[in-house]
Amino acid sequence: MREASFVKKNKKKWLLFEDVLDKKTALSPNKLSDLYIEITEDLSYAKTFYPNSNTAFYLNSIAAKAHQKIYKTKKESKNRLLSFFKTEFPLEFAKYHKQLLISFITFLFFAIVGAYSASESGDFVRLILGDNYVNMTLSNIEKGDAMAVYKSMSETTAFLVITINNIKVAMMAFVYGMLFSVGTLFVLMRNGIMLGSFTYFFYEKGLLWESSRTIWLHGTIEISVIIIAGCAGLVLGNGLLFPKTYTRLESFKRSFKAGLKIMISTIPFFIIAGFLEGFVTRHTEMPNLLAILIISLSLLLIVYYYVIYPIKLTKQQKNGRK
Repeated sequence: MREASFVKKNKKKWLLFEDVLDKKTALSPNKLSDLYIEITEDLSYAKTFYPNSNTAFYLNSIAAKAHQKIYKTKKESKNRLLSFFKTEFPLEFAKYHKQLLISFITFLFFAIVGAYSASESGDFVRLILGDNYVNMTLSNIEKGDAMAVYKSMSETTAFLVITINNIKVAMMAFVYGMLFSVGTLFVLMRNGIMLGSFTYFFYEKGLLWESSRTIWLHGTIEISVIIIAGCAGLVLGNGLLFPKTYTRLESFKRSFKAGLKIMISTIPFFIIAGFLEGFVTRHTEMPNLLAILIISLSLLLIVYYYVIYPIKLTKQQKNGRK
């Protein structure tokens, strides 16, 4: 076949491939794969029958360009997870500090309500925490080990059960945001009241320090994650309530994606909280100094990653653009 005929026969296919590489046209992965194979076959044919020709040079250039893009995509996919946690998520989360503050204030307010209600009514704690839990805890207090509940399961079982339960609660806080944020606020209210009544229950028994020291070993991250999930739910709900210039459906899609990213960011913290509750909290004989250190580091980790680091990264990016 003459070179001119070869070019005329395949030119349309080559131009299509160039458009795909330049993102002017989109093809399904299967069609793109088939097209890439055809291009490499054409390149091989041109090198054999038209060596040192413009056709061979052209085909070699687009094949090399395709190879570079494929390699770059593979390299990016390997670093994608690290990039998400290190840069992408913190930069985006800086926009949602308002929702985070609302989630925190809501939780704190109802924790205070829970503690106050427990102080006013002796039956309130049983209503919120359940008779079984209260009776079991009273029995443990009488035995001299108020925190024995954290030793009732093996380390691994406790880790798995607690992590799954924490994920369930956090997902409820997020997904219920679809009820125009009201569902999320309800989950925050419920968990806040539980924490408040729980805290007052131990205060009333003269065990506030012992219980707090033990519970906040894992609770610092656990409660923080629930509040962050509440933030994700409010982001989702606000997308439905305030679509701005988008259609409500488009606004919902965008807010759901943003909320989902927030939830993905909490996965390592779910694991840390579950590990602490399953393997560390049970050691109630732990020195106070060590317990305070773990609690302080947990709080610092949460505050730095979700508050300080996003602000710092955003400022660095703005300064870099100037």
